[in-house]
Amino acid sequence: MLQLRASIPDDRSERFGRLLGEYAGVRRVTREPDALAPAAEVFVADVEPSCADPLIEGIKAMGIEFDHYVLTKVDVVAPLRRHGGEHGAGGFAWVEIVGQARANSWPLARYLALINVAAVIAALGVISGSSILIVGAMAVSPDLLPICATSVGIVSGRWKLALRAFATLGLGLGLVVVTAAVLSALLKLTGLLPDDFQVENSPLNGLAHTDYSTVLIALAAGVAGMLAFETRASAAVGVAISVTTIPASAYLGVAIGGGSSENALGALVVLIVNVGLLIVSGTATLLVQRWLPNRSGAPV
Repeated sequence: MLQLRASIPDDRSERFGRLLGEYAGVRRVTREPDALAPAAEVFVADVEPSCADPLIEGIKAMGIEFDHYVLTKVDVVAPLRRHGGEHGAGGFAWVEIVGQARANSWPLARYLALINVAAVIAALGVISGSSILIVGAMAVSPDLLPICATSVGIVSGRWKLALRAFATLGLGLGLVVVTAAVLSALLKLTGLLPDDFQVENSPLNGLAHTDYSTVLIALAAGVAGMLAFETRASAAVGVAISVTTIPASAYLGVAIGGGSSENALGALVVLIVNVGLLIVSGTATLLVQRWLPNRSGAPV
């Protein structure tokens, strides 16, 4: 369920009230004087996700500025049933997805910190051949967010959003490579990494080879990642995305730091293929959902 809260000038309040009444998915509308703006009224209404997008377009058509209203998501605790009859409350609004994508398209400090932590863990996993550390790095990494934001930008035609999200993804994965390379070089310089260390002898050397499983895993992970992004379950499904990005990035960095250029090239190819397929499958998933009715019976 979504909730709309808007402060509307008195000369537009009647028209705004009629606008809300035009949508069957807008319910429990209340209005009262705005204590902070004497010449305005505050409207509060419950909004079904299925009608959020046309409602926002209607508000824009009225010339209402963005700072005059806010649409928030509300977790419904009770009653435990479908709300709003045929429209339901289980779907999602396109405006909500775009909002999430916009927020996740920037290289925020927390994003860079988490991906750097993932880089250290993954690099040590590659060096020691520990699959447990690799899984831990995948769980920490936030790379799912800019990947999905890139797909949202492509589908919605917001190319600046798509390019910004892709640049954020590239910055994060590049940071993984650099961190892993610097860490492995420092370990080798201090003698903690044997001089005869060869990354190709690691049990994880499959990270530098591309085959049919690489393609299928990346395609499946892109679908899972986009569905998780829409339902805000990204923390649980992020590992499915990162299995195709973080290990290959860390392997590439360790190969560079360890002086194994041939394996570095193989890992780079794996990384490029995986990122490309993730975006392709995530974009395709979103396109299908925009054309087919969602589970609440209304188009996304």
